[in-house]
Amino acid sequence: MTGERVSIDIVDGVADVRLTRGDKMNALDPAMFAEIADAIDRLGSTAGLRAAVLSGEGRAFCAGLDMASMAGGGTGLDLAARSHGDANLFQQVAWGWRTLPVPVIAAVHGVAFGGGCQIMSGADIRIAAPDTRFSIMEMRWGIVPDMAGFALWRGQVRDDVLRELTYTAREFSADEALGLGFVTRIADDPHAAALELARAIAARNPHAVRAAKRLANHAADADAAAILTAESAEQARLLRSPNQIEAVMANMQKRDPAFTD
Repeated sequence: MTGERVSIDIVDGVADVRLTRGDKMNALDPAMFAEIADAIDRLGSTAGLRAAVLSGEGRAFCAGLDMASMAGGGTGLDLAARSHGDANLFQQVAWGWRTLPVPVIAAVHGVAFGGGCQIMSGADIRIAAPDTRFSIMEMRWGIVPDMAGFALWRGQVRDDVLRELTYTAREFSADEALGLGFVTRIADDPHAAALELARAIAARNPHAVRAAKRLANHAADADAAAILTAESAEQARLLRSPNQIEAVMANMQKRDPAFTD
């Protein structure tokens, strides 16, 4: 699928998703909001999907809001309206990656400012180029992060650090982002590293991978009793299932597994 703002290329169960407004550093205008949300919907209903890599073309991952295009009120969206489950459209372009059933790996370069930082944070794993620049930039425009950032950063970034970065809107480096929890690791070629990781994930039992993502999402705000119950329920569904048996047999026979979706 190729649109004016987002492209998707799927090979062997791995979706290579790219923001394609490279001439504008993938800044977010109304059309891009709509296309990212649509891409998430399409991926969510794609049979055989095992993992996704999210990146931006050109000089940047995403420079945040295209302020010129949004100055007139943008999409006219009612921010209180929950158009995508718990989220509105603006939140869905970041939160949707977290709720996608399969793991998402963000490959980040150039800049991840404002909304771009929030979109990146929706991924399960975030790999950044060494010279990437980051900022929770909304305060510069007199607004607050409202694209699911606070829900996503909970558990990733320490509370006082998040407050400082939000209140000041200052830029920070990839090394600092790694130390603070915004990114998982740094790589010279984050897109290649993300694709390699996605292919490794795609080689595992897809039902177990999806179950692990559900557990990881649940663990963010559930109490211990609920997490323990969820672990047991997921494991009960996996034990002695065809893909679980295939994982055991492939390991014993020292061959690549042949999983079904």
